[in-house]
Amino acid sequence: MKSTFIRTTSCLLTATALTFIALPANAQFQKPEDAVKFRKSALSLIGTYMGRMGAVVKGEAPYNKDDFAKNAALINTLAGLPWQGFGPGTESERALPAIWSDNAKFKAASEKFQTAAAELNKAAQSGNIDTIKTAFAATGKTCSACHDDFRKK
Repeated sequence: MKSTFIRTTSCLLTATALTFIALPANAQFQKPEDAVKFRKSALSLIGTYMGRMGAVVKGEAPYNKDDFAKNAALINTLAGLPWQGFGPGTESERALPAIWSDNAKFKAASEKFQTAAAELNKAAQSGNIDTIKTAFAATGKTCSACHDDFRKK
């Protein structure tokens, strides 16, 4: 229990620090591949925590209010990070050209995800599992929509 608390606290502190460091991140990337690595890392972390929460929502893992709330808080923190890693010259093997050709739609999709992540965090903090399931589904839909429109299969 103590080990989980320490790990979660460490992750929260790291994610918070990354948020403040990453705010001007686009200007800080010395090479386009640095931006790609940054966004892939942030998206990988989001996927990890969404996977953990998804297992709980599906009934594949036990529900622990505190752990779920911590994971949702991490998603909420991480939700703003990857978008600084998308810029000119940062095309990658999995990113579709629509990210750059229809950037307004991509930006709107990223904002929907961030809003959904904030709602998921709010629901998780309440501890109401029905509200959590609804918010988790909504957040997952924003992920899927972005993947459908902007990520190669």
